[in-house]
Amino acid sequence: MKLYYSPGACSLSTHIVLCETELTYDLVRVDLNTKSLENKQDFYKINPFGYVPALELKNGKILLEGPAIIQYLADQVPEKQLAPVNGTFERYQLQQQLNLISTELHKGLGGLFNPAFSSDTQEIFKNNFSRRLDVLAPKLSDDSYLLGEQFSVADAYLFTVLSWCPMVGFDLAKWPELVTYQQKIARRPSVQKALKEEGLLD
Repeated sequence: MKLYYSPGACSLSTHIVLCETELTYDLVRVDLNTKSLENKQDFYKINPFGYVPALELKNGKILLEGPAIIQYLADQVPEKQLAPVNGTFERYQLQQQLNLISTELHKGLGGLFNPAFSSDTQEIFKNNFSRRLDVLAPKLSDDSYLLGEQFSVADAYLFTVLSWCPMVGFDLAKWPELVTYQQKIARRPSVQKALKEEGLLD
């Protein structure tokens, strides 16, 4: 498999999950400014939307969209318990969390990277993001992970999104549960491996 990624972008969650699976993979770095690969190939030929992640399977098929990719990967190694079994209520709870992270947190915080946003617009985004965290944080004071006591692909995604907070000037100190959660996830060997492979750790 090949993972098309950009260091620290949302593709990091897929990279973390790949490390958790212990499946064999190759990394292909994408320049999101030029939409090109290191060999100058046009990334739009891989993903017509021009964003990461994209996963190329051994048969040449391309899978897009992070939440779909990480569930696919989890299902390749069910013994790792990175996602509940398909068709169970718990699987739909996972999808609930992935949708929350994708639509409310990822897009909410990711928008702050847009240099065209005025300070007033940024405040609107930060306030909306804060309200979502006000609901999410108490759950993580009661449970170790988003689905309870078992690490799942949703945790890799949430960790990735929350890791952007310092880059956009958003302070998590109001939610000590989330600070503790981030620190715990960061210590996982899979996370350390992914961060090192992306050049984000010495």
